[in-house]
Amino acid sequence: MIIYENDKTGFIKDVNSGLYVEKIERNVFEKMHRKTGESEIKSWMNSLIRMKDIIDDDEIPEDVGVAVEYNIPTTSKRVDFILSGYNKNKEMETLFVELKQWQEVSEVKNQDDVVRTVTGRADRVVTHPSYQVWSYTELLKNSNKNIQLNNIRLNPCAYLHNYRIKENDPITDSKFNNIIEKAPIFTITDREKLKQYIKKHIKYGDKLLSLEMIDKSELYPAKSLQDNILSMLKRNPEFIMIDEQKVIYEQIIDLTNKSKIDNKKRVIIVKGGPGTGKTVVAINLLVQSLNMGIFSSYVTKNSAPREVFYQKLKGKDFTQKYIKGLFMGSGSFINTPSNSYGLLICDEAHRLNEKSGLFSYGENQIKEIINAAKTSVFFIDENQIVTAKDIGSISEIKKWADFVDAECYETELTSQFRCGGSDGYLSWIDNTLQIKETANYSLEGISYDFKIFEDPKKLQEAILDKNKINNKSRLVAGYCWDWISKNDPIEGINDIVIDDFEMQWNLNQSKLPFAIDDTSVNQIGCIHTCQGLEFDYVGVIIGDDLRYENNNVITDYTKKAKTDKSLNGLKGLAKKNNLEALNKIDLIIRNTYRTLMTRGLKGCYIYCTDKNLADYFKKCLN
Repeated sequence: MIIYENDKTGFIKDVNSGLYVEKIERNVFEKMHRKTGESEIKSWMNSLIRMKDIIDDDEIPEDVGVAVEYNIPTTSKRVDFILSGYNKNKEMETLFVELKQWQEVSEVKNQDDVVRTVTGRADRVVTHPSYQVWSYTELLKNSNKNIQLNNIRLNPCAYLHNYRIKENDPITDSKFNNIIEKAPIFTITDREKLKQYIKKHIKYGDKLLSLEMIDKSELYPAKSLQDNILSMLKRNPEFIMIDEQKVIYEQIIDLTNKSKIDNKKRVIIVKGGPGTGKTVVAINLLVQSLNMGIFSSYVTKNSAPREVFYQKLKGKDFTQKYIKGLFMGSGSFINTPSNSYGLLICDEAHRLNEKSGLFSYGENQIKEIINAAKTSVFFIDENQIVTAKDIGSISEIKKWADFVDAECYETELTSQFRCGGSDGYLSWIDNTLQIKETANYSLEGISYDFKIFEDPKKLQEAILDKNKINNKSRLVAGYCWDWISKNDPIEGINDIVIDDFEMQWNLNQSKLPFAIDDTSVNQIGCIHTCQGLEFDYVGVIIGDDLRYENNNVITDYTKKAKTDKSLNGLKGLAKKNNLEALNKIDLIIRNTYRTLMTRGLKGCYIYCTDKNLADYFKKCLN
């Protein structure tokens, strides 16, 4: 989505007349349905005037395309400024310009592609401007069909219009040579150089044709982590990390190296909501640490993602023993000697339990993981705690880090790559499910396919149709129907029955996990089969444990299936009106549906057994 576009003549006219800020601000409200902050307005005023002065040159054609604030599809990231035209060979060329008002930069030792500067009124570690704009263009190259089909050239660069290069300046340190070569950096004294860079690439105007092609293009299917795990382990860069993903990755690698040298324990907590790239960063960490000769493993309590990874790797270039050692359950470290591992990467840390296995072995899984590794990383989203046994919390991790006198670091992933790349959808879900009140009360203008069905059969048909594309759409439901087919999975015995709609829960008979078995679309998964995984489209059946009564979304644990063990230990207390138990049950049910409704990369379709709840969702759409 382009917020503002014009040709060179129109852009210069808007800037000279002072109308450009008003137009951009209005377009942000109309296209993105949000108001603009003062700092954003000041940034446009300062930076866009500089770009106007740069392109106000007789040798730069009047009909060169100009775009301001281009929102990269499927992400929450934006490119500051784009120019479009043709080169001397009449080939389509674009220049992607990252604009910075920085004045000072300091070095971040032992970390690649990042620097330290004051931004957003705080001293932060951020990606180098050249890396930032290069990573954005790489995302576009891999996802935009028109860019590939029409061979539109993307030329990234950064313009730090307030920055003066000093002797031995950290921003031009030799370790950045490779990325600066890919995306040149221009500063306050480089105006003429930037002009010549533009003229080198753009000889003729294109009347905004390239911008229109980029903006209106279809997208290639989003990459799936489970489909690319083999390539990643072979050290191919399948997922380019951007912004805070890259910053956090570099920080963890640096701390892991420090622990390797000084043998001191370090614990890193990485917060992140659905689709923020927690697992992508985790797998990249696993690959790099192995490459560095550090004994490492990826750990998760939920068996579903581990089994998917195992099936994708089985029979390839790795032995079964090696694969099982790379991807381990959270209860695997009860008797592991201290510091046996250089790095343990615990994904879905909110799902960790106190005891392990059917016979409740061990003392505490968090304590055991921290004990087993010099460096332990916990990726966590406390809003995805979905059973009474889930003890993974930031405070619990900090408690055990303190217990062993480990250095503890806390950081956060915020960039959104699922749910159409929209932070607005997640805010809408939180607000609509009344988990927490947010500013986003509407999905209008959000590029995410959300639909409410009045008939579960129609929902099933829609998901079946989407699944024909690439076997990446699934039906899931709240656990409100007993699993009667578990021990007698014959045809005709169905678990979920709603009027004339009948389906079975997903069974354990298949050799492949729910997420990748091509027959799984004919059955229904629950939270345990899909948490930690993602699909293109997810169809969610919301049962009677979530209803709408007296202007409120309410939860009802009595409607949960008898075979559901997620509330074990809490139901008895709830029957005695124990307030703490009731509150925890309420949160678990809401979190479960929040998690189910955020599994889709492209869309979420829902059916509610409670008509009042369906009507409420429809009202919330607007």
